[in-house]
Amino acid sequence: MVKEKKLKPSKELPLGFIDRQEQELLTRDFIISNIKEVMIKYGFQYLETPSFEYTDSIGKFLPDKERPDEGVFSFRDEKKWLSLRYDLTAPLARYVAKNYLELPRPFKRYQLGTVWRNEKPGPGRYREFLQFDADYVGTNNLQADAELCVLISEILERCGLDKADYTVKISSRKFTDKLFEKLKIKSKDQISTTLRALDKIDRLGWGEAKKLLGEGRKDKSGDYTKGANLKSGQVKIIENTLKSKTPDSEDVLEIVEIFQDYNFKNFKFDPSVIRGLEYYTGPIFEVNLNFEVKNLKGQAIQFGSIGGGGRYDNLVSNFGNFDCPATGISIGLDRLVFALMQKKDFKIKTVRPIVICVFDKSKNKEYVGILNKLRISNISSEIYPGEGKLKKQMEYANKIGSPAVILYGDDEIKSGKATLKNLETGNESSVKIEDLANEIKKLL
Repeated sequence: MVKEKKLKPSKELPLGFIDRQEQELLTRDFIISNIKEVMIKYGFQYLETPSFEYTDSIGKFLPDKERPDEGVFSFRDEKKWLSLRYDLTAPLARYVAKNYLELPRPFKRYQLGTVWRNEKPGPGRYREFLQFDADYVGTNNLQADAELCVLISEILERCGLDKADYTVKISSRKFTDKLFEKLKIKSKDQISTTLRALDKIDRLGWGEAKKLLGEGRKDKSGDYTKGANLKSGQVKIIENTLKSKTPDSEDVLEIVEIFQDYNFKNFKFDPSVIRGLEYYTGPIFEVNLNFEVKNLKGQAIQFGSIGGGGRYDNLVSNFGNFDCPATGISIGLDRLVFALMQKKDFKIKTVRPIVICVFDKSKNKEYVGILNKLRISNISSEIYPGEGKLKKQMEYANKIGSPAVILYGDDEIKSGKATLKNLETGNESSVKIEDLANEIKKLL
């Protein structure tokens, strides 16, 4: 009888997903702590919404309709479809509609949460990533839009960037509305496809975005994206319009005036800022980094924006008869961390435990006694948790980056002193048990 071969599961990740290691996570925690401090200072409330929403709650605003499942990961639950959220804005609109009577207006909320995109992944672009959002819901006041740009700038500078390292670009959906009138385009699908194509200029460059405005574009992998089918004359109108350097929409002009009140100068008007999502109705903004970013292979890449946002005055009203104008901004935290770690050495200290080596399991009470003294003094420490002789224990301590090991064998127990071995210098010292914590603090 032939024995059936057991298939082993794959150790590889699906495309667009990544394992994140400690240094990146600690850097991300540092950035998040700065975000929270700024958001509290600016008077925002913290909110968390579920990862899943009913698909029809977010389905009208999907980011890329050409992709399978229209850009989201979904499954059927009894009679209704559920989807993993692709951003934090649509869930916020649902939350505000559900709690409309109880919430203050304006309602200022910020959120940190994972979002998922069922789209083709690229350099620094993942199907799962952490996003930060800040929104004003329930106000037409453009002071809100201006302040979002100011607070994002404060966050970036607190995280170590200089003003020369980033630019906040602003434009307005009213600018593109005038453009579509000039192009004589009325089809919603054609407008939507055109917006998504223009939104990719920063990442793909004008030459490739131009293909998406025309018949379509095939990328390096052979994946084909259908274009907006604009005529060459229409594409030329767009190209000339995007070269404009002076804002002519009232909302952008008003925001620029408010920026002057804040003495905020790190912005520029850029009509090529489009924002592909269809729910924007007024001012739109984008945050771009001005320094070179390399991929994991060390190659310089067209990194694009780390986030952006804009005014969406009609989104909440989709859930009912609510007059609830809103504006918000989003930052892709994982993209920001990826870029910042190349720009700056955060010098975030990684804490590794002191390892108490095991000579004799019957002496565990003595080892635990030392362990408790160290932990009471807030020193990261552990009794060697594996199996093996002293050589293997030392290998373990070195591999995890432990600063020191404690040797407490029969000779040490008799003397009442432990041997403290500094793994960086190799120096050993004989230390009384009651003095161990103080001696370890000197070498940390």
